[in-house]
Amino acid sequence: MATVEKMPMLAEGHAKLSAELKRLKAERPQIVDAIEEARAHGDLSENAEYHAAKERQGQVEASIADIEDKLSRAQVIDPTELSGDKIVFGTTVTLLDEDDKPIKYQIVGQAEADAKTGRISYNSPLGRALIGKRVDDEVEVTVPSGDRFYLVQKIEFI
Repeated sequence: MATVEKMPMLAEGHAKLSAELKRLKAERPQIVDAIEEARAHGDLSENAEYHAAKERQGQVEASIADIEDKLSRAQVIDPTELSGDKIVFGTTVTLLDEDDKPIKYQIVGQAEADAKTGRISYNSPLGRALIGKRVDDEVEVTVPSGDRFYLVQKIEFI
């Protein structure tokens, strides 16, 4: 029997997924109404409204199943309750790049990752390279644009 892999995520990410699930479930009756209305128009083989509503229903049901799966496997982690001198999930880390320019990232779950806002997935190349590192450790990451080198300057649990 396969083991169910837990999905670490922050409370904020869990709340965002829960809100999205609630929104999608609230959309279900509207989709059913759209299907019924389109069905009333007659011939279904050439009814674009019917096919669009059925396609949307499939998308919504797939999204609901995906989110329910993620939430059922969620392991909510509060970074403020963590401590130590190693980078772990939830850690906010300040790195110095090759030009000694500071870059700040928080290690988060896949559903929460957004590099533009400084949140990287623990499964990303940089996230995997950072896990377990300490202050003053050097980190080498291979990315599509080539190898990058960073120095861990600061580790915070915020």
